[in-house]
Amino acid sequence: MSKPDIHLVDANDEIERQFRLVMRRLAGGVCVITAGLGEDITGMTVTSLTSLSAAPPRVLVNINRQASSFAQIARHRVFGVNILGSDQQALAERFSNGRLKGRERFEGIAWTRGSSGVPLLERSLAMVECQVEEIIERHSHAIIVGRLASMELSHRLSGLTYWNGQYVQIDHETDLDLLAEVSIPLAHVR
Repeated sequence: MSKPDIHLVDANDEIERQFRLVMRRLAGGVCVITAGLGEDITGMTVTSLTSLSAAPPRVLVNINRQASSFAQIARHRVFGVNILGSDQQALAERFSNGRLKGRERFEGIAWTRGSSGVPLLERSLAMVECQVEEIIERHSHAIIVGRLASMELSHRLSGLTYWNGQYVQIDHETDLDLLAEVSIPLAHVR
């Protein structure tokens, strides 16, 4: 058994760098969180979305408090969750591009407004509109608890994940075939 590649030191920067490497090993679904009302809208790519409960339906998202999306969410108390499909990597990259700001991120893409006015990205695997139930500020980030106000589900079943610093596409048909191949016992194995 080989030893893990971990070398803890006392310097905070080194520990943070290593922590980031550790967390990159956890695959995450790719979403765009959208925020703002009227002409003042923005959005950001995240992998930090998770369900809190199904009864009642609640989600959690972690956002850096310095992000423009956080300021919009805190001000208007609504946000959109757009779960991206495997063919939407360019959209994920667009909403994580630091050179594009606010409304610029929406230029040339299909989007609509939810019932609260928050922007939602069309063609997402799922679009969810949330009301902020609670914001818990800790360290550099805030944990936002969202209460589902509306949702729309696509029939597509191919998702986009982020793992070890790169986007990975998950296709329902291909991955089911692969699972079947590894799950069926081979005749020559006893």
